[in-house]
Amino acid sequence: MIPTIGLTESHASPEADKSVLEIWGRSTLKGHVRISGAKNSALAIMAGALLCPEDCRLRNVPSLADVASMSQILLALGLKLEKNGDILDIDARNIRQSQAPYELVSQLRASFFVIGPMLARLGVAKVPLPGGCAIGARPVDLHVRGLQAMGADVQIEHGIVHAYVSGSNPRLKGANIYLDYPSVGATETLMMAATLADGETIIENAAQEPEVADLANFCQAMGARIRGAGTNTIIIDGMKRLHSVDYNIIPDRIEAGTFLVAGAITHSELSVSPIVPDHLTAVISKLRAIGAKVITESPNCLRIIGAESHIATDIETLPYPGFPTDMQAQFMALLTLSDGDSVITETVFENRLRHVAELNRMGADIRVKGNHAIVRGVPMLSGAPVVATDLRASAALVLAGLAAEGKTTIKALQHLDRGYENLVAKLQNVGARLQRLEGEGETESPSTSLNPANVA
Repeated sequence: MIPTIGLTESHASPEADKSVLEIWGRSTLKGHVRISGAKNSALAIMAGALLCPEDCRLRNVPSLADVASMSQILLALGLKLEKNGDILDIDARNIRQSQAPYELVSQLRASFFVIGPMLARLGVAKVPLPGGCAIGARPVDLHVRGLQAMGADVQIEHGIVHAYVSGSNPRLKGANIYLDYPSVGATETLMMAATLADGETIIENAAQEPEVADLANFCQAMGARIRGAGTNTIIIDGMKRLHSVDYNIIPDRIEAGTFLVAGAITHSELSVSPIVPDHLTAVISKLRAIGAKVITESPNCLRIIGAESHIATDIETLPYPGFPTDMQAQFMALLTLSDGDSVITETVFENRLRHVAELNRMGADIRVKGNHAIVRGVPMLSGAPVVATDLRASAALVLAGLAAEGKTTIKALQHLDRGYENLVAKLQNVGARLQRLEGEGETESPSTSLNPANVA
């Protein structure tokens, strides 16, 4: 295989910093949106491919900046990758490096996941402390303590986590691990490490997110013995070797939720598929609470019909199956135009209310007190120049722009590129008027080429 990575609409280069997205609001949306593979599943599963000394084929892999970053990390470790559409082939037979490069890991939080499978496979791993969105501390203590419980020596020096297993047989040992917090990253790191450990590992207070279960299913398809993924107790019986796999990644529940909110905020009718309705229970419940209709059209398709007016509701973000923190910003945009006062409480990340100032710039009435945002509904938002502060905040600004009067210009699109595949084209195809400019020039009005009827 040739070590090449292809992207479609993702802009992983620094040029994305100079791009702007212009949106002309108040268009009615209508039609179907195809949901891409789950970003958070894809990143963890790509790291999980390190466990397999044979070929892995992943299907439904989204073309995103984060996927490109993880691909570059795997290439730097000596793996061979080839991407063709949404299929990614990974050959991890030869891992030439046990140290992940700082300049790549510092850009992507999920890159820290490689420490578990590398340690399990090689008995040694050196991984810099991770980067990503500036939405909170998200320390790696739970990862480190879990690996130590499995017999690893772990030291953090000069920003690099050094982990190794000593002895003539450098293999991790099964252990009983209790997580102080149901961290998705720690659960995934330790579950991957345990697949090749000697003996049984039990992870209690484990994260229950669908992406954790997807990673477990991937490992099981390679021959791992894992029980309980998707519950708060996961049991792993270690194996000596895993085998080749052809695996299909689940749909992205956050992308699906974002498009459902797009339908509601524009008082439109949209269908989204493929999806797993059970993964969207909390989102569907809140959409119905504000007055939108959400209809199950088929086992993997939902249709939303936005109401003429929506009513306020309160939201508290929680680990799955609670309301996802990754949908908080999008719902805040929706609640700015709902009748009454809503209270949004962010309990997962401490810095995840920075989009409030940008929404207020568009005419929203939001006050922040600690980790609470009080949203008072207003009759109308107005287009304005705004700056995305993180991945989900950028989605919230797009949604606000779709509903606002006039033109909204969004900068710092590198955040958007991390998590939404072909977002502009998908919105254009259902009637939105928007365009991306690869410089900082602006236009007065959308050209006729932006009409969905003219989009190929």
